[in-house]
Amino acid sequence: MGETTGTDVRRAAVQVDGETAGYLTAGQDGPAVLLLHGTYWSRVWLPVLSHLAEAGLRPFAVDFPGMGRSGGELTLETATVPALAEWTARFVSALKIPGPIALAGHDIGGAVAQHLLAHDQLEISRLALVNSVTYDSWPAPHVARLLDREASAPTTGDEFLAARRQAVTTDLAGAATEQVIAEYLEPWADPRGRRSWLAMAGAAESRYTLDLVPALQRSTTPKSLIWGEDDAFEKVEYAEKFALEIPRTTLIRVPEASHIPTENSPGLIARALADFFTT
Repeated sequence: MGETTGTDVRRAAVQVDGETAGYLTAGQDGPAVLLLHGTYWSRVWLPVLSHLAEAGLRPFAVDFPGMGRSGGELTLETATVPALAEWTARFVSALKIPGPIALAGHDIGGAVAQHLLAHDQLEISRLALVNSVTYDSWPAPHVARLLDREASAPTTGDEFLAARRQAVTTDLAGAATEQVIAEYLEPWADPRGRRSWLAMAGAAESRYTLDLVPALQRSTTPKSLIWGEDDAFEKVEYAEKFALEIPRTTLIRVPEASHIPTENSPGLIARALADFFTT
């Protein structure tokens, strides 16, 4: 992707901890919406950014260190959910985004979003989770094996890219064209990007979301779950449980969509997010 990625969508950067933090944004004014990714990168939010801006919002889809277009590199220590939450708070501070802020998270980014809310690390007006990790839904089996550092060490660049190609093809479902797959894989051509991904995978532990449940059950912040029904790992049953147990939570099911539903039903998800964040 170039610096300009679509209608009114542009890439920008800010310095966080002495490194470049890249992000996608759209619009000029309006309430801020922070969008967090997980084991992919800010590309997961690209299909909805223009729609959010048209609704009067100003979205910021950031890349975590070492991922997407951001500098730096994640380690097992800096890739934990608490560490990523602290980094996210510093990113928001660097951008001088005034609170309160609307927050959305996908995959492990959803765990970071839940942590930020549960620990009051940001002034959050509303929380949306899109096929997020919750409870003990994670790590997925193909990620869990990477918890063994020795098992992941022999992975070559070609082996890594082949494995990620298979994963993204599954997660994109009907949206898996060669061009879109190539865009998702692009950051992992850099060894630094591959190492950062392995660090995030290695730091994946369900205790980080399980420990948040009591605080989330006390939370009065409005929450919306938007879920691709065909996700084989972050199953919709977890979203149903969350909606039943966590107060002020609604669930929108997205049919014929898998783990990256923003690619399968961008219009539906953009409208759902915009309606939720502007209500």
